[in-house]
Amino acid sequence: MAGRLAGKVALVTGGASVPGLGSATAIRFAEEGAMVYLTDRDGGGAEKVAALIRAAGGKATSLAQDVTSEADWDAVMALIDAEQGRFDVLVNNAGIAVLRMIEDFTSDDWKLQNDVNLNSVFYGTKRAVLAMRKAGNGGSIINISSVAGLFGVPACGAYAAAKGGVRLFSKVIAVECAKDKIRCNSVHPGMILTNMQGVAEEDNAANYDATLALIPMGYMGDPLDIANMNLFLASDESRYVTGTEMVVDGGMNAT
Repeated sequence: MAGRLAGKVALVTGGASVPGLGSATAIRFAEEGAMVYLTDRDGGGAEKVAALIRAAGGKATSLAQDVTSEADWDAVMALIDAEQGRFDVLVNNAGIAVLRMIEDFTSDDWKLQNDVNLNSVFYGTKRAVLAMRKAGNGGSIINISSVAGLFGVPACGAYAAAKGGVRLFSKVIAVECAKDKIRCNSVHPGMILTNMQGVAEEDNAANYDATLALIPMGYMGDPLDIANMNLFLASDESRYVTGTEMVVDGGMNAT
């Protein structure tokens, strides 16, 4: 039986970290038949994930990419076009979290997080729309936001500003591109057991236990929980889903 993404070409950014949302998504996409391009500033780490996918019988190519560089975006998209001649799915996953209370935040902290977490989403989305329109097959753009883009979380000022921007930007793209059958949605993970979560715990230890207590289900999620949501949005099963936010947070947003 063909996989749920058979014949589709997908790009997942920020895919080197294991455990991570990007690596889990790339693996899941490949399991369902997609040709996956996996990028990260850590090109060697991305290749390790791509090698795991190929060893399991999947199709994956890794590329070094700085998502804050428009030149890097152009190079990655040109390569995919040359090798595949089509483009179906973009997952703007690359991100960072620098958590500080406002009095300890610097302008550099603010700029870096907005460059990586918001500006890169614009760079990638614009190029994905152009590629999908050229191919004429529609497509799915999945922008990874956060529950911090939905409600206030202490020490998340810049992170929340960027992730909230991703949410509304995704809605605008959904409206602009609906006529082209290009869908755009944001995904809002809660607390997920990733390497970045570990850094956030160390960076903001004073508020960590209090935030964990906000999860009604009582535990942090697994990267696979986000990967499965991304799979749904990438597949034709979600063909009538666009311009919405998909929250995967163990109930945090319900409290």
